[in-house]
Amino acid sequence: MKSPEPEKPFFTRQLMHWHATANHRDLPWKGERNPYKIWLSEIILQQTRAEQGLPYYLLFTEAYPTVADLADTNDEAAFRLWQGLGYYNRCKNMLATARQVMGELGGKFPDSYEGLLGLKGVGPYTAAAIASFAYGLPQAVVDGNVNRVLSRYFGIDTPFDTTEGKKKFQQLASELLDTTDSAAYNQAIMDLGATVCTPQNPKCSSCPLSNKCVAYHQNLIALLPVKSKKQAVKARYFHYLLLHVDNQIWLHKRGDKDIWQHLYEPYLIESEASLDTHALQQTPNFQALYTDEPPTFEGKLTQRLTHQLIETRFYRVDLKKKLILQPNDGEWITIAELKKYAFPKTLVSYFEKKHYF
Repeated sequence: MKSPEPEKPFFTRQLMHWHATANHRDLPWKGERNPYKIWLSEIILQQTRAEQGLPYYLLFTEAYPTVADLADTNDEAAFRLWQGLGYYNRCKNMLATARQVMGELGGKFPDSYEGLLGLKGVGPYTAAAIASFAYGLPQAVVDGNVNRVLSRYFGIDTPFDTTEGKKKFQQLASELLDTTDSAAYNQAIMDLGATVCTPQNPKCSSCPLSNKCVAYHQNLIALLPVKSKKQAVKARYFHYLLLHVDNQIWLHKRGDKDIWQHLYEPYLIESEASLDTHALQQTPNFQALYTDEPPTFEGKLTQRLTHQLIETRFYRVDLKKKLILQPNDGEWITIAELKKYAFPKTLVSYFEKKHYF
């Protein structure tokens, strides 16, 4: 039997009916009209699942109820709240945008799609989300959930992350948009992708679109959506030396041109492969410490980033006196002060395991 043809009017009509009657996904930013809180939620949810981002959204809205509060905060305080969420450049851009809104725009977010695109760290998706949810403008959002729903329903095998694919999915999303209530439509299609049309084991039996879904009727669910060739994962090997003098430890802040921007770390030796204790002591960076104190291995952790796999080994070195270290922007702090600093997730896990805080 021939599978039914997908229909655009059916898609929009059924999706809106499902949203009104069966969409019970409850999140604090749903129905929000404040552009600041919508923007905040969208920045937090970039490359982050809603369940993971929710506690951070609550933390930030409590600590910074307005864009003025966020603009006025100390960078370290914001990074500390962000700690563990990953993709730290988002936090840096978020602070820059808050200060842009306060310093250049009189404390008000732009009320047009084009104006929103002028904000730092705001791309087409985030601009469309704010325009639709805050101002009711007819802008269709396209994220991973939307790509998945559209590719399966219409049987689209064009890779969504190519120039052609981005154009095709954006155009189709705009054609399907219910312009009388763009906010409800956009929320509906994202929620459908998040709760029903999921990447694995989708709930097709309860999907309002399954009657005319190409992927469902042609057994293509596991093949759609299509992504272009994946970028190779780069392996990196970090060796952290926890340099101790009495109850103090040495830290420095990472710079702009690598992962974990502006977060703190102990003395780092990076190499092309994992080093055992003996090999570590032979490296120029270890010998630059000019110490006879041997490092003590304290464990290993692995963290997967988008295109990097970081293997981290931890060593403790108990020194008799403080050293002058490079980079020279480092500082000696007490163990009790560690909780005031923001660290990458790997270091947080290590400090917690070793009861530093």
